[in-house]
Amino acid sequence: MSAFASDTAASRIAPGRYAVELSDRWWVGRGPNGGYVAALMLRAMSQESESAAVATAGAGLPQPPRSLTVHFLNTPSVGVAEIEVTIERQGRSTMFLSARLIQEGEVQGKAMAVFSADRQGPSFVHTEMPEVKLPEEGEEFDTSLAPVPVFARYRAIPVLGGAPMSGGDRAETAGWLKLADEESMSPELAAAMLDVWYPAPFVAITEPAVAPTLEYTVHFPRALPIEGSGPSDWVLARLKADEAVEGHFTEDGELWTTGGVLLARCRQVALLKSVG
Repeated sequence: MSAFASDTAASRIAPGRYAVELSDRWWVGRGPNGGYVAALMLRAMSQESESAAVATAGAGLPQPPRSLTVHFLNTPSVGVAEIEVTIERQGRSTMFLSARLIQEGEVQGKAMAVFSADRQGPSFVHTEMPEVKLPEEGEEFDTSLAPVPVFARYRAIPVLGGAPMSGGDRAETAGWLKLADEESMSPELAAAMLDVWYPAPFVAITEPAVAPTLEYTVHFPRALPIEGSGPSDWVLARLKADEAVEGHFTEDGELWTTGGVLLARCRQVALLKSVG
């Protein structure tokens, strides 16, 4: 079992209630990385969705997550917590769920998710992966040198944008990622990966800053993992922001395979605060 699988495990202790334990291996600053929290909550919601589907319709159609939105109310601490999951509406092929992350009696985060089965319908693909070097053409970054523990859990190859605080022309950055101890792609891992790369505004500014997330939404256009993928695959995380004003910014992100398949995309609203 990878460290990610172990540290996002959710144990069902009652209908709609899951025990989790937050590990500081996924920390950034004084609290956990937002993508890690999102992965924890999605793990519990996925398990509750599977349990409900089996209980009401036998094997039924798989209902993978299609959308996840998390609001970060407080900063969780290292240690045990509970996630309460509520099925807001359950249909034959679509399910809406909400969740609350609770630690020491206080709600740390709230989430909403849509799970929906594959179905017949018109289809088209207009997405295009950014033109960047492939992993074998780039130079791997020593993530043990990163200032936050969470980044050391990954391997990384920067391929787009300058270094943090370099005052670049555009707030855009991208790099190839995979877990250091490798694990096949899942919705939970996609949610974590889209938030682990340094924020796009860091490329365009010159003074040290932090960017705590307020709201984080991930969309999954296709069920994960996709056919033919494996635990050793690199994926490209690309982030960009058009502006930072009044101490806030909105960032858009995409997660791609080396073959140009879009695995997930995200949008988040975050603060941009000077340090020192």
